[in-house]
Amino acid sequence: MHQLRLFFTALQFFTRLPIPRWVGFEPEWLHHASRYFPAVGIVVGAVTASVYALASLWLPPLVAVMLSTIAGIYLTGAFHEDGFADTCDGMGGGMTRERVLEIMTDSRIGAYGAIGIVLILGLKSATLAQLPPQAAIAALLLGHPLSRLAASALIWKLAYVKGEGKAKPLAQGMTHGEFLVAVLSTAVPVAVLLTLGWLNLQALLAALAAVVLVTLWLARKFVRRLGGYTGDCLGAVQQVAEVVCYLAVLAAAH
Repeated sequence: MHQLRLFFTALQFFTRLPIPRWVGFEPEWLHHASRYFPAVGIVVGAVTASVYALASLWLPPLVAVMLSTIAGIYLTGAFHEDGFADTCDGMGGGMTRERVLEIMTDSRIGAYGAIGIVLILGLKSATLAQLPPQAAIAALLLGHPLSRLAASALIWKLAYVKGEGKAKPLAQGMTHGEFLVAVLSTAVPVAVLLTLGWLNLQALLAALAAVVLVTLWLARKFVRRLGGYTGDCLGAVQQVAEVVCYLAVLAAAH
């Protein structure tokens, strides 16, 4: 029951979805809810894949993908997209650690953030639209939990570098056991997709390799520029890992 409460706590933190009243809330639960970050990705992936599947019955692929993307953004409140845009602004416009953090804290969006969010959303849509419907659904069901596992890896291995911030309740670090829960959560949709034959082993390995490489690259950049990560960095990793997962599935399909 406690684990279920932690899952619902993560779901409430990362999405707009209501949770049952009986769950309640304790601030301490947020410190341990990050283990279910990929499980939240399963929910988001299921919603976006369902919207795409229904829309693709009557509409062109690109329109179905756009509707799916809109559904995902509405469901999460653009939580991760906002972090990605702030990271683009900070890394692009700041020369010192202090200036980067200052820019990332600013609620206004700058040129780097605006350009970055337009390009990454466009790339997501263009990539998914080029996939056959079944492969696009599989990519959505894989990309959302896998990209959130990538963000969880930063919590597991790096230090949180802001005194306050939207991710601070989750930034207490993860134990090896908690990260294992996150890995197992991601393994569930992977096993289902492989069993159903919606995703082949080549596409899965390509996606895993792409996500691992881009996560290591971003983590190295964050450590060099900031000394660790912020909540915006988690959003940036999630967004970039998600899009490279789709690109890898598309590359494997060709």
